[in-house]
Amino acid sequence: GWFSTAQAEVPFEPALANSYREGVALEHYWVSEKYDGVRALWDGQRLYSRQGLPIAAPDWFTKDWPHIAMDGELWAGRAQFDTAQSTVAQLTPSDTQWQKLHYMVFDSPAAQGPFSQRMAQLRAALSSGADQHLQIVPQWRATTHAELMESLNRITREGAEGLMLRREEGPYQGGRSDDLLKLKRFEDAEATVIAHLPGKGEYVGMTGALRVRTVDGLQFQLGSGLSDEQRRNPPPIGSIVTY
Repeated sequence: GWFSTAQAEVPFEPALANSYREGVALEHYWVSEKYDGVRALWDGQRLYSRQGLPIAAPDWFTKDWPHIAMDGELWAGRAQFDTAQSTVAQLTPSDTQWQKLHYMVFDSPAAQGPFSQRMAQLRAALSSGADQHLQIVPQWRATTHAELMESLNRITREGAEGLMLRREEGPYQGGRSDDLLKLKRFEDAEATVIAHLPGKGEYVGMTGALRVRTVDGLQFQLGSGLSDEQRRNPPPIGSIVTY
């Protein structure tokens, strides 16, 4: 089954994105904004995190939601990821904080058929009434690479994180596949911290830079982007950082 109320079990295996690369047959994809929020699944009754843990949302937030499975992001607005994360992390939900959140729905895991059909089922299920905290993510077409990059540049200038592409014929499946692609101006990459380099000048006594190693074995220093807090308490050696 898709869902379980047992805390230890993940209620669904989320679909995860590969990175977009030029040459993908864009005529088969729908494009939407990439919402920088907290991924959440609604199982028809309650919200769960991507890891399968129940999310303590206030009752009023979800009271009129349909009893169908929905996949989306709890989103507080562009460049407000920290707000969304801290709101969702609270075990006792704060009504004033949750007022700022929207559940941006982009799929329905339990619905049958290809993506285009699942979206039609979602729209039908949500057409009954307006709910200001529940919104279906707008989807559009960009059939050439140039058109897609133009969309990306426009939406990034407006403060968005990037774009998502969903293959219209794709089933809902857990794990990474080309049915779901992400595109950002600056692709995040991961590296392992291998050393802390001492700071100079105003950073004496703190970490000046991190020496990191990528999966490919490439080593370099990360320094300019560190906050004072990170310099005082750098990520431990052996931990993974995103840059």
